Amino acid sequence: MQMKLKLAVISAAVILAACGKKEEAPAPAPAPAAAPAAPAAPESVVVKIGHVGPTSGAIAHLGKDNENGAKMAIEELNAAGVKIDGKPAKFELLAEDDAADPKQGTAAAQKLIDAKVNGVIGHLNSGTTIPASTLYSQAGIPQISPSATNPKYTRQGFKTTFRMVADDVHLGSTLGKYAIETLKAKNVAVIDDRTAYGQGVADEFEKAVAAAGGKVVGREFTNDKATDFNAILTTLKGKKPDVVFFGGMDAVAGPMLKQMKQLGIKAKFMGGDGICSSELAKLAGDGMADDQVYCAEAGGVEGEEKAGMEKFRADFKAKFGTDVQVYAPYVYDAVKVMAAAMVTANSADPAKYLPALAATSGYKGVTGTVSFDEKGDIKNGALTLMTYRGGARTTLAVIR
Repeated sequence: MQMKLKLAVISAAVILAACGKKEEAPAPAPAPAAAPAAPAAPESVVVKIGHVGPTSGAIAHLGKDNENGAKMAIEELNAAGVKIDGKPAKFELLAEDDAADPKQGTAAAQKLIDAKVNGVIGHLNSGTTIPASTLYSQAGIPQISPSATNPKYTRQGFKTTFRMVADDVHLGSTLGKYAIETLKAKNVAVIDDRTAYGQGVADEFEKAVAAAGGKVVGREFTNDKATDFNAILTTLKGKKPDVVFFGGMDAVAGPMLKQMKQLGIKAKFMGGDGICSSELAKLAGDGMADDQVYCAEAGGVEGEEKAGMEKFRADFKAKFGTDVQVYAPYVYDAVKVMAAAMVTANSADPAKYLPALAATSGYKGVTGTVSFDEKGDIKNGALTLMTYRGGARTTLAVIR
């Protein structure tokens, strides 16, 4: 009995000892070392580029041509990963339609100013570009026109105005001299559409004809929306001109050529860059004969520079399914030149990059070498003299 009691006491003691012993938890695994913090991505710079052109109305094909040139440049800049002051730049295109109307043009300009764009490419016509330039100047926003040729545009004393092509003085004088010296015209008739561009280039042409020893036998006027020219053409027909010069755009020149044929006017037909489009042959229909129409594009490349322009034209057609009309390459280069100035200045702030834009010199673009003079005009601007054969533009010469 005593033995049993001892065993019971020992057994109880063992049980109590076992119950009282705490189970040791395994040591916690060491916390993984914190990964080094990734450097914060640099904040991107949003750059708003405005574009204005007539994407509605009679010359919408020219406005769309310009807008597509801007689109190509913007897409390429974004794909290239351009950096401004070490930060990735995101370029955005804000496109507006001015319908080639000065009032709509100033409204479009104000809209872009209110949107705080960093720069503007446009407008297409001198008549819309000049009044809009006053607003951009007051707002301090740089403006590059790819196609406005009226000399007044860059002679207003504004520091914000730039142009990618030769002006009407060069354009009109070259064509006037060509009419007398190369086409051997003696009597010349002049028609203009009363726009800033049309009247300006016609005035310069008339001066050059007189200076070269030719005679202006008549000067008539129309407007940029007209379709019936029988009255003025009948008046001029009686004066037997060797050349009829038209200061205006292709949308008016095409029907005018048709009516010249109907009236039996066999004169050569000349005009500036406004008529010198791929669309003119379609607009004129059977009113255009080979080597009848002579025009000049306010720009041009030759020699080794041709390769860049030809590649641009091929890329443009592949992307948009249509040929370049006239100015798309100049819009494309204008966007790239503006972006290059921002990179140089390390800023997209208009006030900060404007001096770099004004100092642009030797920029190699698809339209040739771009350098601006003290007024913002293109230096050593070229002209490309063209005629039409088989409905297609044919280059005769590049003149500087």
